[in-house]
Amino acid sequence: MSDVLTYDEMKVGDKTTFGKTIGECDVYAFAGVTGDFNPMHVNEVEASKTMFKGRIAHGMLSAGIISTTMTKAAHGGTPIYCSQELKFKAPVHIGDTITCTAELIEKIPEKHRLIYRTVVTNQDGVVVTDGKAMILKF
Repeated sequence: MSDVLTYDEMKVGDKTTFGKTIGECDVYAFAGVTGDFNPMHVNEVEASKTMFKGRIAHGMLSAGIISTTMTKAAHGGTPIYCSQELKFKAPVHIGDTITCTAELIEKIPEKHRLIYRTVVTNQDGVVVTDGKAMILKF
């Protein structure tokens, strides 16, 4: 059986997950690619003075995990990632294992659109990022 599903085979309630442990190298690579060298992410001395008591990962790293999950959720083909709503709920610390669960919550057949609820949790089950995504799938 193939892992590729057509639009019509995808069902509301389908879930896809992807997880990753966030390492220090991920934070520095993200800072280098984006130019976001906020001390909260790259300066332990400055970050230790904040409410988080140390460095935290960029919020958009959790969005990157969502992107990977959405690619998996599309089950092949040539999907287009159209939109993503994000709410950052809790910090991601270096060493946290975060997991995104994308649940198909709506299909718009006349436009070939799929709407997903996207939730990223840490290893303790705390929601760190919550949102909604839309993809176009043929």
